[in-house]
Amino acid sequence: MTAQFSIDTIRAQFPALHQESNGEPLVYLDSAATAQKPQVVIDAIKNYYSGQNANVHRGSHSLTAKATAKFEQARETVQHFLNAASNREIVWTRGATEALNLIAQTYARQNLKPGDEILVSELEHHANIVPWQIVAEQTGAKVVKIPMTADCTLDMAAYEQLLNANTKIVAVAQITNVTGTRNPIEQMIPLAHQYGAVVVVDGAQAVVHEQVDVQALDADFYVFSGHKLYAPAGIGVLYGKLALLEAMPPWHGGGKMVEKVTFAGTTFSGVPGKFEAGTPNVAGSLGLAAAIEWHNQFDHQQAEQHIAALRQRAIDGIKDIEDLRFVGLQPDASLFSFVVDGVHHQDIATLLDQQGVALRAGHHCAHPMLDALGLAGTLRVSIALYNTESDIDRFIAALHKACSLL
Repeated sequence: MTAQFSIDTIRAQFPALHQESNGEPLVYLDSAATAQKPQVVIDAIKNYYSGQNANVHRGSHSLTAKATAKFEQARETVQHFLNAASNREIVWTRGATEALNLIAQTYARQNLKPGDEILVSELEHHANIVPWQIVAEQTGAKVVKIPMTADCTLDMAAYEQLLNANTKIVAVAQITNVTGTRNPIEQMIPLAHQYGAVVVVDGAQAVVHEQVDVQALDADFYVFSGHKLYAPAGIGVLYGKLALLEAMPPWHGGGKMVEKVTFAGTTFSGVPGKFEAGTPNVAGSLGLAAAIEWHNQFDHQQAEQHIAALRQRAIDGIKDIEDLRFVGLQPDASLFSFVVDGVHHQDIATLLDQQGVALRAGHHCAHPMLDALGLAGTLRVSIALYNTESDIDRFIAALHKACSLL
């Protein structure tokens, strides 16, 4: 059932938003880094630890049976959220970063050889660059940059030229974290498949703002983190096509991912268990399922229209500030980045923080992109469902004041 979109009702569900920061009411505009949590997610975690706490897939008592059932129901919630063909295609991880490393150290390390190429876009977060550099060093493969254009979009002409018989993996974000650029993965995936390459999509920024269908995309792997989706930190998801997951070796060894262990050898569990060694983050999984169910109650188009209107209000309110320059401003995004020429981004962020406005300043874990732009860092405003016109107006006033002092 679709819930009525009431910003007051939504905001009331987020305890962290009703606090002060440096003596001022908090204006939180850093949701692309991590989103605040609604009470229903906090309650899901609390309820698990206060009345359901037990290890899963171990033991014979009723408490562990109940915990296991909820844990696997959460996996099914994620399966339906991504429209995966099977819940066995959903692997729990600590986040998108661990999921990308898992792919690199299992699928890639097993399949790459000297001369093979991994295409990685220049707009990527470090989490979708460094794992590929590590596995390239291990296998003799090489990482090849897909360049961006001057407007901070992916250069599709260059991408098509770079694809060749040596291309084995293409790693790309669906939505980037510095400018909110939406990469054309619907075109990129089939082009890569023509060369037999596997495509890894970083969906950490996308699942919050788009309805993702991994089957329609034909993505080979898709990853995201819970903490950007109103869920707890320390939980994430790796989706992989079942045939790929079944052919991949385990990464971590330990309990739960085995059928039988002897000193003569070990028989591993099937998918997804062989990738989930040790005691999992059960509370995080339940919190993620609660966050997905909470998020799914709203009309997607209405929610994104709310965010878009607030973003435009912010842009309009600061565009006339002297020496302010937007970086790679995208037509449809939930965030934007900017600099004020001649002023260090961290100085502005500090002055905003003193006025209760929290946003991100720095390189955003995207050194290659900022290096290409000749920037040491930017300020980034990212907007979520719970933000209001008042939040935006306070940001505008705070930035004007900050710039007048510098």
